[in-house]
Amino acid sequence: MTRWPLTCFLVVPLLVGCTPADDTDVAVVDPCADAASCVDEARYTELITALAVPRYPGSPGWSAAQDLCATTFADAGFEVERYDYGTGVNVIGRKPGADASAEIVLLSAHYDSVADCTGADDNASGVAGVLVAAEALASSSGPRELQVACWDEEEDGLIGSLRYADRLADEGRVVALSEVFEMIGYRSSEPDSQSMPNGFDLVFPDAVAAIEANAWRGDFILLAADERASEAVAAFAARGVVDGLPDIALSLTAAQSISPLYSTLQRSDHASFWYHGWPAVMINDTAEYRNGAYHCSEEEDSLDRLDLGFATRVVRGAVAAAQGAATTDR
Repeated sequence: MTRWPLTCFLVVPLLVGCTPADDTDVAVVDPCADAASCVDEARYTELITALAVPRYPGSPGWSAAQDLCATTFADAGFEVERYDYGTGVNVIGRKPGADASAEIVLLSAHYDSVADCTGADDNASGVAGVLVAAEALASSSGPRELQVACWDEEEDGLIGSLRYADRLADEGRVVALSEVFEMIGYRSSEPDSQSMPNGFDLVFPDAVAAIEANAWRGDFILLAADERASEAVAAFAARGVVDGLPDIALSLTAAQSISPLYSTLQRSDHASFWYHGWPAVMINDTAEYRNGAYHCSEEEDSLDRLDLGFATRVVRGAVAAAQGAATTDR
C-alpha cells in the first residue's frame, strides 16, 4: 500500500474451500458453480508462501511474482498480457464474456513491495488472493468480461493501475466493478489492537461505533467502496455471514471518492478506477492502523504474522461479488 497523507480509513474481505460431505449419492455438479466455495486455503497458503519475499521493482522476487501471475492466469484459462508501459509491467488476464462489447469486472492486487521488506501482508496477501480467485472463477461465464490483474509500481504512486485504467478509457471500455485486494492477511482478536486516524469518527461514525463496541479488536475486513459498488459490497457481506467473516463497510459518494479530503481512502489501486468514474472497492485489513509491520516499519512483514484462514475467507467474499457482477446481464 502506498504511503500517502493520512486523514481517513481502508477495507477488506474473506474465504473458504469446497469439499463434498462424502462420495455416496452425490449429484454430479460443476465443483465451481459457486466459485467462492472453491477458494481453497491450502492453495492460498502455497501461493502466498511463494510470494512472500522482497519484490521491489527489478529484484528477483519481483520477476518471480510477475511470472507466477502470468503462469497462474494462463493455467486457469485466461488470455494473458504482460503490459509493459515503460517503467513497469502489469500482468493482465482476460476471460471474454458472451457479449464482446460488455463491461469489465476486474479483480486485482499490486505485486511490488517496498525495498528490503518481505511484504507478506503488503501485498503478497493480496496477490495470492487474486491468483486463487482466478482459479476459482476459471469456469465462470456470463455476458461481462472477467479480468484479473497484478499491478506494478503501486508503491510509487499507483503507476501500473493508473496506466491500465487510462488505457481502458482510451479504448472506450467501461469497468462495471473493480475489486482490489490491498493487505488482507493481518488479523488480531486482542482488545485495543485496532486504531484509526484522527477525525475518522466524525466522517464515519457508525463504523467507529461498531469497532468501539467490539473493544477495538482488529478482527474485521474493511471494505472501502463508492456508492455505485453497493451491490458488490452486499454480496461480499452476505458471503462473509456464511463464513463468519465480519466486515466494516465504508460508503463514499462519487464526489467523495475523488476528493483530496478522502486521500487516505485513495491509497491503493482501486482509486485509479474511481478517478474514471467506475465502481470500485478496496478490500483491506487497515494496514498500519492494525499491523505494526506495515512497510517493515517496526518489524519484518513476515508470513508467520498472518492469519491465512482469515485471508481465505476474504477472498471468498470478493469472488462471490465478482461472480455475481460478471454473470449479470445489466
